[in-house]
Amino acid sequence: MKTIAEINEKIKKGKAVVVTAEEVISIVKEKGLKKASEEIDVVTTGTFGPMCSSGAFINTGHSNPPIKMQNVTLNDVPAYAGLAAVDIFIGAAELSSSEGMKYGGGHVIEDFIAGKDIKLYAKSHGTDCYPRKEILTTINKFNVNQAYMYNPRNAYQNYPAATNSTDKTIYTYMGTLLPKYGNITYATAGELSPLLNDPYYRTIGVGTKIFLGGAVGYVSWQGTQHNPSQKRGENGVPTSLAGTIAVTGDLKDMSTRYVKGASYHNYGVSLFVGIGIPIPIIDEEMLKYTTISNKDIYTTLVDKSGNETYDVSYNYEQLRSGSVEFKGKQVLTAPLSSLPRAREIANTLKDWIQHSNFTLSEAVTPLPREDKVHKLEIREIK
Repeated sequence: MKTIAEINEKIKKGKAVVVTAEEVISIVKEKGLKKASEEIDVVTTGTFGPMCSSGAFINTGHSNPPIKMQNVTLNDVPAYAGLAAVDIFIGAAELSSSEGMKYGGGHVIEDFIAGKDIKLYAKSHGTDCYPRKEILTTINKFNVNQAYMYNPRNAYQNYPAATNSTDKTIYTYMGTLLPKYGNITYATAGELSPLLNDPYYRTIGVGTKIFLGGAVGYVSWQGTQHNPSQKRGENGVPTSLAGTIAVTGDLKDMSTRYVKGASYHNYGVSLFVGIGIPIPIIDEEMLKYTTISNKDIYTTLVDKSGNETYDVSYNYEQLRSGSVEFKGKQVLTAPLSSLPRAREIANTLKDWIQHSNFTLSEAVTPLPREDKVHKLEIREIK
């Protein structure tokens, strides 16, 4: 057994042994679980993909005379202002009123991180203490008080692959899906994916320190739709959805290399977010979880048209090969998430730890291991 405090002491002295979730697989095969668990202190993970349930809080500071902001837009993208006078929230998936699906909240967040000026427009009904009724100006990351990313649902544990059974092309958050099972898309980093390397959330919890968008961030709560009671396969790995995390970090410190606005043809906008989580190797069991490989991680297939239901699953080695067999034919597969960028994140986090620039944190409370996700029913209103 090792404690996180003991691992942190080794990190501070520059003596911690850190490997990525890809590297650890061959190391354990060579040295065995027991010896490798004694030597390895941290396994780093990474993922970079579309995470629609993301956004940012910004406090602009007060104008003179002051305004209680209502009906706010940032670069013509509606933002939420039902908070204090100059606190606003911009959601990643909100669309521009002038450019529609070509530009949205995710692009505003990327432009803000890049240091660009963002056009701010707000109206107000006016009050005695906030008499201004309208404001038009620009803001950027250098002239606002606070700006922090807060994402209610990121890093799904294992997202289903998608296809389309209909005779027409459909446009979805899983990309463009061609008619009659013309393609299959998927959106998970496989063996590098953070929550797949800690399937029962033994070390990842509220307060866990992470790599977020190129900066230091934290797990702030269980993510929305967190549902760990999903069916699990080998080594505790769920075959669909399961856990999610809510995360937060300083937007001003982030990099546009790891936070990217995205437009989906005929669907809308999203935000690609880079997340890396260090897994402390506190015992042999924890190391064993991190040795899961793409050929052992299966995900289910869903019909995004909603017309059909399948009892079919593929592992990530198959999906990453470029094609799989389905309905008696070879179907092309394509990722929405970036494996090269996920590797880069895992290696960057590894470098931070090896150079004593990043220590680990104890979770202040664990993520739930059991939960139930409710569906929204149409209920009669009396």
